[in-house]
Amino acid sequence: MRIAELSRRSGVPVPTIKYYLREGLLPAGELTSPNQARYSEGHLHRLRLVRAVVEVGGLSIAAVREVLGALDDPEKSLHKAMGTISAAVAPPDLGGDDEVAHEQARAFVERQGWVYRPKSYAYRALVGVLATAREVGHERFAETLDGLARAARPLAEADLEYVRGAETEDEALEGVVVGTVLGDAAMAAVRAIARRELSGQRATEDDPCPPPDA
Repeated sequence: MRIAELSRRSGVPVPTIKYYLREGLLPAGELTSPNQARYSEGHLHRLRLVRAVVEVGGLSIAAVREVLGALDDPEKSLHKAMGTISAAVAPPDLGGDDEVAHEQARAFVERQGWVYRPKSYAYRALVGVLATAREVGHERFAETLDGLARAARPLAEADLEYVRGAETEDEALEGVVVGTVLGDAAMAAVRAIARRELSGQRATEDDPCPPPDA
């Protein structure tokens, strides 16, 4: 198919497709003339995946490049891909020097019986969140972590089961992307809905700040 058809079928504008090609997010098509190229169903599939992680997942181009690199790694494995993809979508490390935040994170990890990995992207990201909460005067935010862990365990199990249900290795690797990037977006949406419902149930006629229709 030509780039115009690729655009029509994917819903991605031609200039955006050309941008993805320049950035290496989409492999080059088969040249049929100096100024024309032919694209395959594989290009369409990859383009739809890129669009999903950019538009729904909100990933930067640099993060998308890392995610796709994990999929295309000749020595790829599910565990390695999961680590690479999760690191790509993790928030920045903003609390490296906050010893209190480090201690809060370490105590939390140890309470859960999890392995303490201070150099992991997830641990550093958690320290950054706790440090930021402290900076804005909410040190007690750390008290919410145990409840988040109770909610996170079945979510992590669901993620792994989704990946294990794939029929091929490539499908499983894409499942890691979908489960991580789109799963996080879905979880944020579900959490917002649940928060709105609970807030509405607890609101009273005298409540000066009724919850918005989020």
